[in-house]
Amino acid sequence: MGIVFYPIGMKKIIRVWDLPIRLFHWLLVVCIIGSIISVNIGGNAIQWHAYCGYAILILLVFRVTWGLVGSTHARFTNFIPSKATLFNYVSGKSQAVLGHNPLGAISVVVLLVALLIQAITGLFADDEIAFQGPLAKYVSESVMGIFSQIHEANSGLIYGLIGLHLAAIFYYQKIKGENLIKPMLVGDKEIDPSEVAKYSPTDLGQASKDGGLQRGLALLLLSLIAVAVGYLITSS
Repeated sequence: MGIVFYPIGMKKIIRVWDLPIRLFHWLLVVCIIGSIISVNIGGNAIQWHAYCGYAILILLVFRVTWGLVGSTHARFTNFIPSKATLFNYVSGKSQAVLGHNPLGAISVVVLLVALLIQAITGLFADDEIAFQGPLAKYVSESVMGIFSQIHEANSGLIYGLIGLHLAAIFYYQKIKGENLIKPMLVGDKEIDPSEVAKYSPTDLGQASKDGGLQRGLALLLLSLIAVAVGYLITSS
């Protein structure tokens, strides 16, 4: 699905988020919630915290890969802003964009990096009670302690970034009248004819490809990443 132009007076529908990105997003949400719940329950539930962490790592590696080879608006080269782009956006001089705006793009990248740090440090962490990461035995106790401290401290940063993410969604919904959740559910962005002039013609002509070929490639990549991560964990 690409760009669908309707008669005058009707909204234009443009595919922004492909199915792989949408599934990544919502699976990541589920895994993060599961991770938070299980770590707070503690005890035997800590093993589920680990499972959620492994799943998050798989999803993040997939997202990084898809950010290089995926559809238009999923690619980092198409939404990570330059200094000039960021300045123009903050000063109100830039045009509207279909995907992440410059500030949103930065927040997404920061959150992905924070989650990646959390997932990797978890592999080497040791809570000295009920859990030891599968790779902890390969490092010294001092290094293990550093990873554990980073893992614990970084969780606070992640909570803050998630809170900021939710606040931005609320702000855009209530203040600017833009629904950011619906496009991540259905993939398409609806643009009123009166709003078309706010976008650059180039941006409007760059709908994300979301056909069987792209979805098949995404499934193949995710499967390979899952096998690689699974092997890393179980063979250690």
